[in-house]
Amino acid sequence: MSFLSTHKESSSDNVNTANNAKRSPSKFLSALVTGISISTVGALSMTAPTLASAKTVQPSTADYSFTVEDKYKGTATRTLSKSGNTWKYNVKARVAGVASASQNSTFTLNGNNVSPTQASTTYKLLGMGRTHKLDFNPSSKKVTSNYKGKSTTMNMSQQAFDDLSLEVQIRQDLLNGKFSGNYYMAKKDKIEKTPFKKSGSTKITVPAGTFDTVRVDRVHDDDSRSTSFWLAPSLDYMPVKVSQINDGKKMDLELTKVN
Repeated sequence: MSFLSTHKESSSDNVNTANNAKRSPSKFLSALVTGISISTVGALSMTAPTLASAKTVQPSTADYSFTVEDKYKGTATRTLSKSGNTWKYNVKARVAGVASASQNSTFTLNGNNVSPTQASTTYKLLGMGRTHKLDFNPSSKKVTSNYKGKSTTMNMSQQAFDDLSLEVQIRQDLLNGKFSGNYYMAKKDKIEKTPFKKSGSTKITVPAGTFDTVRVDRVHDDDSRSTSFWLAPSLDYMPVKVSQINDGKKMDLELTKVN
């Protein structure tokens, strides 16, 4: 159920919300997509050794609430499932009457190493939408990006990931003591190195309860940006809170339920 259902708005408020989102769609959708994924976490070298006895994240379903700019409220559901050695991670989010987003990732898990095969991100704002697709070819060490009718093939000198498989890889690294801080993410037209750092441990309370967490921060080259993740070891380092500031726009996400 959307958080907006607990706050009755007048029709003029709804129009203003839609108009505000329409005036800055790129920032709004960026925050919405960030709200449904822990994008920006990532990858071991493609030549990293396989750990036969590596600990493994477990299938799960989790619900979240999030706010964008302290005025748009939404909900998200993240489902991680497994069939044989094929894993699927699906995330859906929406801000009622304004925007929606969905992400899907398919990957395999060999020891500690996540190997994505396909991924897609679709968002809609006021009925208009875009889709970005990624196809990974581990044997040729290439990834192909498709967006707005343009196809771009990129070389993977080191393993690259989509947003969701990045999250699983960082969780695997934390589970197995392999967190490095140096990771890579496949974008629309390039593969980008994305550094992270651990920022200590803390106990936090969110709607789903109180958790001991490890805080991981993205290292930005712009002081006006910040991204922090609070990951719970008791939940295989599932994110229980995410906070981001980008160009003065704030986004907060919190876990409300986990199965």
